[in-house]
Amino acid sequence: MKIWAHRGCSQMYPENTILAFEKAAAIEGLAGIELDIQLSRDGHMVVCHDERVDRTTDGIGEVRGFTLAELKGLRIEAGGGRTERIPTIEEVLDLLEPKFAGGFKLNIELKNSNFPYEGMEERIVELVQERGLQGNVIYSSFSALSLEKLRRIDPRAEIGMLDTKVSDCLFKLKGGCGANALHPFWRGIDLPAEQLRGYAVRAWLSGHLYPERPTGGRLDLAALEGRGITDLFLNEPEVYC
Repeated sequence: MKIWAHRGCSQMYPENTILAFEKAAAIEGLAGIELDIQLSRDGHMVVCHDERVDRTTDGIGEVRGFTLAELKGLRIEAGGGRTERIPTIEEVLDLLEPKFAGGFKLNIELKNSNFPYEGMEERIVELVQERGLQGNVIYSSFSALSLEKLRRIDPRAEIGMLDTKVSDCLFKLKGGCGANALHPFWRGIDLPAEQLRGYAVRAWLSGHLYPERPTGGRLDLAALEGRGITDLFLNEPEVYC
């Protein structure tokens, strides 16, 4: 079972921040990091999960309504008097550059289901190619149309179809969206493992406080693997690596 850091080490540190990514990059045996990108009002690719900044920062409003400079002015509480800022994807790539040489992966989710950011697919593929990181990056999205477009831009890209149920992921994949991997919710495995063989099945968990974990226990990785899951995006990957 391959373990990924979901928005970095987001159980202990503020999600999708340089601090959370630094902590994740230091974990031995971690397969990679998952993060989310959106576009600022002036077209910069920034790392933020929600379409609004309200939950994670001291600001109010939609990410797309702020310029990069304005987003950089927002504070993210990190404890102990420390604050973090919304990073750009370039800053994250700079941080992880030493890890990429060893085969470390980065799953970039394009947050374009609610707002179809114009040109985001072209921009992220161009950046990844400029840096020679095609073999280190996996793209994912809940939008099949976005993935279809991304596949046209880069025919060799590794692409994961996001959805809640694995059956819906597989249906969209076979429908020609261009994906070659399935990214379902971990409790959405509604097909037998036999039907999932041959695919990378990277399952995600949700909730900052990790509500899905059995009380006082650990996830049964062997049981999940037996259901066809090959990878897990976890908020506390440090516990399982």
